[in-house]
Amino acid sequence: MLIEFSVKNFLSFKNKVTLSMEKGNGDENLDNIISTNNLDLLKTTAIYGANASGKSNILKAFTCAILMVRNSSLIPVGAKWNFIKPFLFDEVSKNKPSEFEFIFTVNNVKYRYFFSADANKIYDEALDAYYSQKPTNIFTRTKTNNYEFTNDKSKLESLATNNTENKLFLSTATTWNYDKTKDAYLWFASAIDTYDSFENIADKDLIAYSSGEENLKDFALKLLKEADILIKDMTVDYEEKEMDSTMVDMLVPPLARTGDKFKVKNVNIELEHEVLDDNNNKHTYKLNFTEESSGTRVLFAFAPFLKRAFEKTKVIVVDELERSMHPALVEFIVKLFNNKEINKANSQLIFTTHATNLLNLELLRRDQIWFTEKNPDNGVSDLYPLDSFSVRKDENIQKGYINGRYGAIPFIRDIDLWLEDN
Repeated sequence: MLIEFSVKNFLSFKNKVTLSMEKGNGDENLDNIISTNNLDLLKTTAIYGANASGKSNILKAFTCAILMVRNSSLIPVGAKWNFIKPFLFDEVSKNKPSEFEFIFTVNNVKYRYFFSADANKIYDEALDAYYSQKPTNIFTRTKTNNYEFTNDKSKLESLATNNTENKLFLSTATTWNYDKTKDAYLWFASAIDTYDSFENIADKDLIAYSSGEENLKDFALKLLKEADILIKDMTVDYEEKEMDSTMVDMLVPPLARTGDKFKVKNVNIELEHEVLDDNNNKHTYKLNFTEESSGTRVLFAFAPFLKRAFEKTKVIVVDELERSMHPALVEFIVKLFNNKEINKANSQLIFTTHATNLLNLELLRRDQIWFTEKNPDNGVSDLYPLDSFSVRKDENIQKGYINGRYGAIPFIRDIDLWLEDN
């Protein structure tokens, strides 16, 4: 589970900002809280802000750091991390590395992982494990090639000789079977995922329906029914072929590989609708998935990820969750995550949104609502929570947000001024 994520000098975030999933003050909506290992964590967090305020850059920061961990052992010596982009509107920042920090728990152990990097190399890196109240440093790396090890010194020094300046030592040590980095690495490899919405759906988003995954079909049909989308049944056909070796290198983390050849599937799905004619006689019609409404397609593609999150602890980060979905449907998904009877695995959902209907203190706690705002004078984005304001439990925060009380809304010029300029 994610406790905290921080980023500095990445895209519009010049200064360090921190998204915290720890419970703040207040005893409202306690079902929205995960209590474990002396920690109280939030199940869901919504991030609001004007267009170009930095909301999507939070998702990009998550994605950049996660992909670097997953793919570090695959990057060739001397190759560049081209998706690392520092803050460019400053002569100092644009020449400095970006910084990323995750604090999370896995297998009842709390970890802190930090690294700084630019497109060419890793500068600093550290992993701490909290086997007790005090942190145990697994490794510390400074100035790219300087390593410090508290335990297993000779073994880790040997592993460090296999690392290169553009590779993360967390990935290298795990690849060489160092057990104390394995759980932290696997958290990045399989327990946290980011999605640039579910609007543009490709075959890869539907592969789960061809896998024979137990109860997935029933789960998807039930989800559609709850969303008032009445689909009676579905049929799935697919063509399977061996995955190109380049795709394996790009998409499959090293520790997730087996001796088997990886295959890809071209999936074809038809959804069955039951309708009444003018004489109240029932008829069944099938539509190809591509002919369904965008809302149906988005929810259908999202269903496998929801099902897995409710079965095994995951962190899901989604940009603009409401794209192609009715606001009530977005609210429904948030309620699923906050419901302890449904979200039994205590998975977390972090999402950016413009859906102001969620700004309701009966749905979300004050510490579950965050804002991004960009300074128009210097282009620097900031990230801050609603509970940094003095907000009453009964306050109409939707109205307050629209009226600009919490910032994070666009400044729209008067139309008459626009006409004068033209």
